Amino acid sequence: MKWHGAGNDFVMIDSRGREPVVTRELAAALGDRHRGVGFDQLAEIRTSDVADIDLDFWNSDGSRAGACGNATRCVARYMMDRARTDRLIIRTARGVLEARSEGALVTVNMGQPQLTWREVPLAREVNLQHLPLEGDPVAVGMGNPHCVFFVEDAEGVDVAGIGARFEKDPLFPEATNVEFAQVRSRDEIRMRVWERGTGITLACGSGACATAVAAAQRGLTDRKVRMEVDGGWLSLDWREDGVWMTGPTAFVFEAELTPAFLDAL
Repeated sequence: MKWHGAGNDFVMIDSRGREPVVTRELAAALGDRHRGVGFDQLAEIRTSDVADIDLDFWNSDGSRAGACGNATRCVARYMMDRARTDRLIIRTARGVLEARSEGALVTVNMGQPQLTWREVPLAREVNLQHLPLEGDPVAVGMGNPHCVFFVEDAEGVDVAGIGARFEKDPLFPEATNVEFAQVRSRDEIRMRVWERGTGITLACGSGACATAVAAAQRGLTDRKVRMEVDGGWLSLDWREDGVWMTGPTAFVFEAELTPAFLDAL
């Protein structure tokens, strides 16, 4: 299936009741926007023994992704509609997450941010709120690493050039997502993002969470904000039990891969 959340697009494969089918080769082939389907991330739904479902994530280059907030919301909508429920428990590499239906929107608790250098992870101990990098960014972990830059004008940032440069900075041994945030007020942020293993995307759920945390830590905003991303709007609320993210989901199509496509992998 193809879904998107605020323009952040995904392929979803439902593998409940069978062994996982996604490999690095399949993820990369499907992620090719010219020869495959194209996506920012791929989500494989699996049977769980501790939650309603297990969920694995892959980037479009075939690498694994530890967390993907908008894909989690899209999967939650798919599952909740079929189960006729408004609550879902999902196990990911990030941990066990709770999703809720909020009318036309879906909310997911992305868990507490990771705020130590080992958790992010970083290569060495530094001040996470003022990294020793040009531009004075903030490091936040949300099950994957994030490097958040605060800028005067998000529209004028060279997202591709700067994002690609810092994605693989030696300070981030597992590479990093890179966010560019313009604080408009105490409760509103404009954010653009470069995702590791993918590139520029129209939205990034874990990146939105990391940006909201970084802004609150710096004292630039309150802990509850609205965030405009390239693909629309998300709402973030950093509570005692985690960072709750709310936004839209959209189902695009359902399809079957041909034997010829699979045989060519």
